[in-house]
Amino acid sequence: METIWQQAEGLSKEMTARRRDLHQHPETGWTEFRTACMIIKELKALGYEVAFGADVIDEKSMMGVPAAAELEEYMQRAISEGADAELVAKMAGGKTGIVATMKTEQPGKTVAFRFDMDCNDVEEEKEATHRPSKEGFVSQHKKAMHACGHDGHVTIGLAAAKLLAANKARLSGTIKLIFQPAEEGVRGAYAMVNAGVVDDVDYLFGGHIGFKATTDNCLVTLTDGFLATTKLDAFFTGVSAHAGAAPEQGKNALLAAAQAAISLNTISRHSKGSSRINVGVLNAGTGRNVVPDVASIKLETRGATTEIDEYMVSEAKRIINACAAMYDVDVKIVMAGAAPACFADKELGHEVAELIEEKCHYDEVLEYVDMGGSEDCGYFMERVQQRGGRALYMMYGTRIAAGHHNSHFDFNEDCMWKAAATITEIAVHFSNK
Repeated sequence: METIWQQAEGLSKEMTARRRDLHQHPETGWTEFRTACMIIKELKALGYEVAFGADVIDEKSMMGVPAAAELEEYMQRAISEGADAELVAKMAGGKTGIVATMKTEQPGKTVAFRFDMDCNDVEEEKEATHRPSKEGFVSQHKKAMHACGHDGHVTIGLAAAKLLAANKARLSGTIKLIFQPAEEGVRGAYAMVNAGVVDDVDYLFGGHIGFKATTDNCLVTLTDGFLATTKLDAFFTGVSAHAGAAPEQGKNALLAAAQAAISLNTISRHSKGSSRINVGVLNAGTGRNVVPDVASIKLETRGATTEIDEYMVSEAKRIINACAAMYDVDVKIVMAGAAPACFADKELGHEVAELIEEKCHYDEVLEYVDMGGSEDCGYFMERVQQRGGRALYMMYGTRIAAGHHNSHFDFNEDCMWKAAATITEIAVHFSNK
């Protein structure tokens, strides 16, 4: 009888083809209509109970959603690229999240796995030295690219779904597969958590291709060091005027935004742990000879704990409002994304390492790596832990052609079937505990 590792290896070619199709058709956060349709159809064909759209997304908790007209354009594009129009309509408003449930015939734990689906706002490299360009699966969409491996994550999730269905007799309890939109900008998990999709979960597992695991045939079973983060957009509104004839009649939004961008970096560091702030975008003005009446900045804060991040947010808002008052302009601050700090379950990481060393055939299984960034899977992990469950975040080792979010990003596709085998073994083990 084939082992799960052998079964997964048998899916390798199928997985590579699926990943490359997804790579050619990347979709940014809250616009993953084609991707979601593919997932829904596949999961239903495998016999899963599939919930999606408003059933798994709390609309009031959605952050950083594109405008209605933009969403409509993406819906139509998805349909033109093969998405089911009826399914797309049920995801109107960007509600592209999916939860698949398999209920077994044996009592046991509820084990959930989370996979993110969205791409980056990156224009993919077109030179022949870039493998997707050379082998014909480069992105077909402008300024949209799977530059972080989420095309691989979707592929892993669907392969795991297939392996779990084939091994259902070995499972107990309930298995849940969560396909999350809008991870980039940490926008999507919060809306799914507030819809209650993990409130019944005993074990929650997330994972990522590469990042801090850039060796082939390697698995990291415990990722720590998630920083809490908040993404803010600030919109300044002043009064335009002729810069030569009547400058005193204007109220300069550009100067207020520029002052804020500089002053935000004066926030005192926190004694209880690391903190970060960055203004990544400043847009302002309408013309050379016009006192600028519009400006905006996009910024982010981070902290080693949620408490530190909240301190950074509070200080950032105080400074932004003070800068607006200094130049007598109005300002509106909008939260565009967030993720909490989350804390590692070292015992769970060790248990998974022992299991995988026995069941799978990695060259190396590491029990710890420090992430040093943020991931909104933290919302799922936090909710499960708050309700008495346990959670873990893994990394699937692979060589990468360039850093994540880089236009040259690519990875060794062999990591995908190994990750699917890993997930299946974890599901068998923990559903029977």
